[in-house]
Amino acid sequence: MTKTTTTRRALRAPAVSRRGFMVGAGGFTLALGIAGPAALAASTATTRAGKAFSPWVSITPDGIITILSAATEMGQGSTTALPLIIAEELDADWDKVRIVPAPIEDKTYGNPGFGGMMYTAGSNAIRSYYSNHRIFGAQVRKVLLDNAAKKLGVPAEELTTGPSVVIHEKTKRRLSYGQIAAFADVPATPPEIKPEQLKKPADFRLIGKDVMRVELPTKVNGSAKYSIDLHIPGMLYGVVLREPIEGAGVDKVDASKVAKMSGVVKVVTLPYGVGVLANTAWEAFAARKALEGAVTWGRKGVAQGFDSVKGFEQFSKEVRDPATKASEWSKVGDLGAALTAAASTLEGEYWSDLAYHAQMEPLNALATVAADGQSVEIWCGTQSQSIAQEATAKELGIGRDKVKVNYTLMGGGFGRRGHRDTEFIVDAVLLSKAAGKPVKMMWTREDDVKNGRFRPMSVNYIKAGFDQGGKMTSWHHRVAGDRVTPYVDPVRYKAGKEKDFILMLGTDLAGYDVPHQLVEQIYKDTGVRTSPLRGVGFVANRFAAESFLDEVIVKAGKDPVAYRLELLKASPRGRKVVETVAKQCNWGAKRADGRGMGFAYIDYAGSILAGAVEISLDRASGQIKVHNVWSAIDCGVAVQPDNIVAQSESSIVYGLGLALMETINIKNGVVQESNFYDYAVPRQSDIPQMFVEVIPTANPPSGVGQMATPLVTPAVANAFAQLTGKRLRHCPFTPERVKKALA
Repeated sequence: MTKTTTTRRALRAPAVSRRGFMVGAGGFTLALGIAGPAALAASTATTRAGKAFSPWVSITPDGIITILSAATEMGQGSTTALPLIIAEELDADWDKVRIVPAPIEDKTYGNPGFGGMMYTAGSNAIRSYYSNHRIFGAQVRKVLLDNAAKKLGVPAEELTTGPSVVIHEKTKRRLSYGQIAAFADVPATPPEIKPEQLKKPADFRLIGKDVMRVELPTKVNGSAKYSIDLHIPGMLYGVVLREPIEGAGVDKVDASKVAKMSGVVKVVTLPYGVGVLANTAWEAFAARKALEGAVTWGRKGVAQGFDSVKGFEQFSKEVRDPATKASEWSKVGDLGAALTAAASTLEGEYWSDLAYHAQMEPLNALATVAADGQSVEIWCGTQSQSIAQEATAKELGIGRDKVKVNYTLMGGGFGRRGHRDTEFIVDAVLLSKAAGKPVKMMWTREDDVKNGRFRPMSVNYIKAGFDQGGKMTSWHHRVAGDRVTPYVDPVRYKAGKEKDFILMLGTDLAGYDVPHQLVEQIYKDTGVRTSPLRGVGFVANRFAAESFLDEVIVKAGKDPVAYRLELLKASPRGRKVVETVAKQCNWGAKRADGRGMGFAYIDYAGSILAGAVEISLDRASGQIKVHNVWSAIDCGVAVQPDNIVAQSESSIVYGLGLALMETINIKNGVVQESNFYDYAVPRQSDIPQMFVEVIPTANPPSGVGQMATPLVTPAVANAFAQLTGKRLRHCPFTPERVKKALA
């Protein structure tokens, strides 16, 4: 398969003026850098139309094809990619496709990668749905062919298809899919499809091609609807003054003054705080502000007394102490014997801070509970339609079938709108029930930060052993960190023998040839709310592993690229991405004075990536500047190459924030940051030039949406070491920490 190469800077900067871009839709395709007949083809719709050929596909007599999408859309493109896979095998004319959100029916539309639950997370959608979506599309195509064969009086084997048309080449007769839909007899049981009946990759018209994401036009013209945009007649606005530490609860509330404020309709005591209902959002916000001195919290919260600075010191002590109880995550060979026999050893320790999701759209939901409390309708942006429905039903004590969830576009998710994190939906439901009216519940940015569910803080300790010739023979990796999986996904936690995969992913040396390895987990329970965050455990764990590997390489006096290629001798795909990035960045060439280069490699759940960065350093201020990032990804079949580039760039920018500036601090159980003035995220001036190369292969498709995020931190750390001879061991690399490392 031909390699796809693209750099976003070149692709996204056509020769068009700002004025030219703004003049009508004529410049729309050009401005987005996408050409070809599919650029503005398929679109979204609200309901399916026509004859149902399967739970996934309907066709009208005029040829409009409705394909249902089970994934939710938070900017990652799944709403386009999944229907496109069905359309490919169906041989649909993409211009005639309309994409409709699937109803919440787990048995039919559930994600195979999440136990059949409707759930979009973990860069999992294409990886999980790809095989069955191809079959679903092929089944509908087979039904169309069988019906056409009967109509034309010819054997089905003599028929072929083109875009939305069945063709009998011998007689030159053709039937459009719309014509067939008018008379088709759809069998109760879908036809069996054998692997050899699926399209050959060489025949793909849509998969592997650059097709515009269907929601992009609405985002550009402003018509896209997020839940925060919605309004229904008679609704109130709701906000909640939440407990400062989770679990504190409410003791007393003096709402007498607040109840008299302009626009305030009702003050509601909740198990975890106090809600305010008002006629406008600003009146609700003002009333909640006035409540701050009128609430007495009842008991200690679960994180009461916890201090993140002291927590790191404790984590560090325990992770280095062999007597600290640890459980095995993974094991290869005999680490104990290998370390005992080692001629020399090296050890290193790396800290990673708590981090906040920082999604653009703060949490919000709209709910209207029926007067009898026995049914409810919700509008929200959620990564799991199933969990939104389930949590609401549990809160009201009703069946899931009594909960109607209208899921909308999300202004970012990154894990915050998934798993068991449904408190923003529960807010809206409880307040609507109390008000007897529809309620639009809104979190401010301060709510979102102060009450976030964070990427856990962790300490990684690694020790390696070497033989007489300097070859690395053993690798012992221990992680101390707050648990995540038991809280957000207890079912999978128990099924996985109590292994916290969200915390521990990325600790394995996938692809690298090290004969003896042991990875151990030391779980902590500080009471701090934790959650998956883009890149999950990989961000902290690969920072540690790839930084420590760089220390090994420096000790050996080897080249970082050559050393990794030797470790990857049994992984052709791994070697390919490393060689690609080395060529991209002209690795080994002399750089301008004051510039440093760093390299990193990752095998992330089957997606193989490498990356290099070029940095400079203002030693006086301690500020690191990333100038260039080069990366390559082999994610198997590249369903949408251009979108893979977009997602990789987005991942890189996200990783840049986690590497250089994003940190949450806890004192006495309370989050200290509150908004973007004290929780820094990358600004436009921080964004480096990015070069992304997609290497399509025939391997099954794997994840894309977060895979490049973990590359950034170790690559920056390794570039810093190359430039200064010093190591950065505490992420993010704030100016204060940089100056401390230099000292």
